[in-house]
Amino acid sequence: MKLWGGRFTKPTNELVDEYTASISFDQKLATYDILGSLAHVDMLASAGIIKEEEKEQIAAGLKKVDQLIKDNKDVLTEENEDIHMNVEKLLIDEVGSVGGKLHTGRSRNDQIALDMRLYLRDQVVTIVELLQNVQQALLTQAKANTETILPGYTHLQRAQPVLFAHHLMAYVFMIGRDIDRLIDSFKRINKSPLGAGALAGTSFPIDRDKVKEILHFDALTENSLDSVSDRDFVVEFLADASLVMMHLSRLSEELVQWSSQEFNFIELDDAFCTGSSMMPQKKNPDVPELVRGKTGRVYGNLTGLLTTLKGLPLAYNKDMQEDKEGMFDTVDTLVGALGLFAPMIETMNVHKDVMYDAVRNDYSNATDLADYLVVKGLPFREAHAVVGEAVLTSIQNKKYLLDLTLEEFKQFSDVIEADIFEVLDPMAVVNARKAKGGTALESVLWQFEQAEQAIVKNKQWLKEMATLLK
Repeated sequence: MKLWGGRFTKPTNELVDEYTASISFDQKLATYDILGSLAHVDMLASAGIIKEEEKEQIAAGLKKVDQLIKDNKDVLTEENEDIHMNVEKLLIDEVGSVGGKLHTGRSRNDQIALDMRLYLRDQVVTIVELLQNVQQALLTQAKANTETILPGYTHLQRAQPVLFAHHLMAYVFMIGRDIDRLIDSFKRINKSPLGAGALAGTSFPIDRDKVKEILHFDALTENSLDSVSDRDFVVEFLADASLVMMHLSRLSEELVQWSSQEFNFIELDDAFCTGSSMMPQKKNPDVPELVRGKTGRVYGNLTGLLTTLKGLPLAYNKDMQEDKEGMFDTVDTLVGALGLFAPMIETMNVHKDVMYDAVRNDYSNATDLADYLVVKGLPFREAHAVVGEAVLTSIQNKKYLLDLTLEEFKQFSDVIEADIFEVLDPMAVVNARKAKGGTALESVLWQFEQAEQAIVKNKQWLKEMATLLK
């Protein structure tokens, strides 16, 4: 008979058992379920709801069950439905009927909400640390490329030259926002729902604050109905994870392009590429391609949970069993991608000369010619038209702007002087953009400082979390 089977006159249909069981995936929560149960039984004894010796028996049994599960996952059965019932059944097998007192004053509804919060707060800390590793790898590459220039693009057409360091720093700040969002989400994850019961609380004189303190939660959830039906914290995590994957996917797209023979701006280390089963010359950027591809599944997990929740009345409904697989999958996908990205960026070989040749042999300094004419007194629209004509003529004659002679420049405007060649030099073009946030070296150095300050602050947060959650 199932632990809840007293009201039933016949066993559950085998197909129902198979269809409704969640142990195949929620076994990931075993350690957290036991951690929560140890706190709960400690509170039950301190509140006088069970005896001290019963607490000791149950706590010792829970620790044995924890080790039993770690040693052999096969002890978890579909017959016992979920991780909560499996742990309780194993506990009763271990310590006898006193194990049945563990569930006093709680429900699986507040229990699963607790387990998921315990699990997710650990994963957020892990992911923040991995994000910092990627951020640091990008920053290290940026510092090694403060004199490397590549074409900047809009519409995938060459627009203006930028420092490669500046380009990489864009991703450093994207990831910085991802870290900020995850750290901010922690305060909404780190609230204890235990004590909400099935939906209305419990008549036992429990001490929710004690459980909160034992498990290092910052606060209690405030409403029992909301406590058991709230999955906002999971949705928020999936949304944050989707943004992380979107940022990784954008960078992946550029890595794939840059490593192609057509660009040849970078080469990824052999350790992060694969070959072809048919074409022996191939070196395929499979890691960034797969990260780009897996972004869709993370988006799907977010959309799936939002769709599941949108029509649910208060409080708990069995539909909410669908909250876990997408969360677990997203954590695994994100952790896997981030773990690969940091060393892949660190070992990336940058073809500085190829990048510079690309900038030297294009028209991305045209805006600077227009700005030069404006400084000489032409209205910008007139300057724009003059430069457009100069670019068109250069294209027709298969030349670039820096290939023109001073006499040829003067055909377009007689205000152009010999200093134009210094103005249109790629490094001068880059360093002209000195405003904070621009691509000039002095601005990029300022960006390094901003990023390093944020990294130090976030490392301190990680240190605090390591102390809190150990």
